Amino acid sequence: MAYEQLAKDILKDVGGKENITSVVHCTTRLRFKLKDESKANDDALKANDGVVTVVKAGGQYQVVIGTHVDKVYDTLLAEGGLSGGGQVDDNYEDKTNMSLTDRFIDLISGIFTPFLGALAAAGMIKGLTSAAVSLGWLSQSSGTYQILYAIGDGFFYFLPIIISLTAAKKFNLDKFIAVGIAASMVYPNIVAINNSKNVLMTLFKGSFIESDIHITFLKIPVIMMNYSSTVIPIILAVWFASHVQKLAKKLIPEMVQLFLVPFFTLLITVPITFIVIGPVASWASDALSALFQTLFNFSPILAALLMGGFWQVFVMFGVHWGFVAVFYAELASQGFDQIFLLSVSVCFAQIGVVLGIMFQTKNPKTRSLAIPAFISGIFGVTEPAIYGITLPRKKSFVLSCIAGAIGAVCFALGNVKAYSMAGFGIFAFPMVIGKNGVDATLYWTFASIIVSFVAGLALQLIFGRDAVDPEGEVAKGKAEAVAQAASEAADINEHAVKVQQEKIDYNQATKLVSPLAGQVLALTDVKDEVFSSGAMGQGLAIEPSAGTLYAPADGHVALVFPTGHAIGLNTDDGAEVLIHIGMDTVNLEGKGFETLVTKGQAIKAGDPLVKFDLDAIKAAGYEVTTPVIITNSKNYHNVTAIASGQVDVGQDLLELN
Repeated sequence: MAYEQLAKDILKDVGGKENITSVVHCTTRLRFKLKDESKANDDALKANDGVVTVVKAGGQYQVVIGTHVDKVYDTLLAEGGLSGGGQVDDNYEDKTNMSLTDRFIDLISGIFTPFLGALAAAGMIKGLTSAAVSLGWLSQSSGTYQILYAIGDGFFYFLPIIISLTAAKKFNLDKFIAVGIAASMVYPNIVAINNSKNVLMTLFKGSFIESDIHITFLKIPVIMMNYSSTVIPIILAVWFASHVQKLAKKLIPEMVQLFLVPFFTLLITVPITFIVIGPVASWASDALSALFQTLFNFSPILAALLMGGFWQVFVMFGVHWGFVAVFYAELASQGFDQIFLLSVSVCFAQIGVVLGIMFQTKNPKTRSLAIPAFISGIFGVTEPAIYGITLPRKKSFVLSCIAGAIGAVCFALGNVKAYSMAGFGIFAFPMVIGKNGVDATLYWTFASIIVSFVAGLALQLIFGRDAVDPEGEVAKGKAEAVAQAASEAADINEHAVKVQQEKIDYNQATKLVSPLAGQVLALTDVKDEVFSSGAMGQGLAIEPSAGTLYAPADGHVALVFPTGHAIGLNTDDGAEVLIHIGMDTVNLEGKGFETLVTKGQAIKAGDPLVKFDLDAIKAAGYEVTTPVIITNSKNYHNVTAIASGQVDVGQDLLELN
């Protein structure tokens, strides 16, 4: 009945069921998507004894309940006649109303944002090292150059491995499986095969996708590509692997999933990547290059507009490498090329827009990302600027594309030719110096770069201000950062002061026995502030020496997490107990855990609840320290540890009075 009344109150105070677009729940929160948040009564909800607090973040209206949120959720659905979305991860964001463009930008930004700082740093080091060589300060044969260039170029060379980690998170793939896929793509022997002189056969002769075959896989021809520094092939491979992993989990018995799921996921995904995914992505690049060659012969101005305007999009999809092949082909046949050079303006258009954003933003985080992105862009490394600054703001990205097109037209008007491959950014100048030395071609290049930069800066300053800090973004960013940094337990702590001021009906005194064999630790020694702060409740922790969790008292199972890493119990004496096996072990997605009980099941002290593989959890890099928390500690005068040092299962552990 308490849950029914609470559910009715929540329904009323969020604006009624007609104001609810959708609702899901995580570990402790009801997460609403409301049609109009202004109709929700924040104060009434916060004043409700069954509600901890209200949080607005990630486009959701979050009502914090506590660990019994699943019961409130089920009652809420029944009372409101709602169709809920079930339990989701704690970092869940509702993206059902996002457009395809917004979803794409969210995907790309989510993959690249985590390592933007390192990406920008590597770009700066790479650019400065190349500049030192160009100015004669360093020799390419020196050890100093070799080490510095390895710092800068190594990050880009092994970019597929780095991307695999963040893409794995976006596609819910085991991150170590993702790394295995990426590592195989840039494995030295595989890269070397691409340059092998041993040709078994040639496929698609006479077409733009003509390919020499150096090896086969189960007698299937493998078209080898060089995947170092590429982006799209690994993203597609991780996406494909996520579906293979999902299917494998359905078909493979749980007791052997720990090693058989990665086994079959790698065994299926890697060959498919080499045989299908990689070549198709590369062919798309080659087809685009051939199209632009034809277009340039028809109209250099039109080709310049399209090349300058869409080059950044080509970079995002990794198809820009196809133009390198065209460049060398033109260089070999006529001694110069005019297509690839059109992309040079884009670097300066991009940093012009970034500089404008630096002037306009009021968000310190945006400015801190923009500065290194601007510097690396000068040296031709624009990925930090694209993925971290302009693309998330959409309009700024479009403005940079327009500025790039304007600059590219200047290259076409000046009939600028590239006589060698040098680089991007400021390293483009040597490309246009031919047999005649410094001539009008170099001056046109300089003018085109200035035009690109000024166009980007001006367009951003005039048309892009509203995209820099969307209304409320700075305040919202701070609020969301606080909401994310403050754990579920911190939200509960906010409610604790109010509860302490009210009359509390204390539970009868009782004892709990140890649910584990191991070393007793103080709660303050736990390396997770959620538990060590006591916000979730009082208790202690155990460093287990054996992999079976037992019931600490008679009662029933109140909550069983699907991953098996945590369990909630209600004892017959009224204690509410949460036992959390290990730190961050939810990330294991159930691997190494076997739940032996179900929600609602009656239990006796000493009954086995969960089996877990200590060695597997530690091998995966997680701590096994297990907090035993009395989540309704407020209903007791004292929660006292009566055991210390080594403890055995069934030994008196906690006294509640």
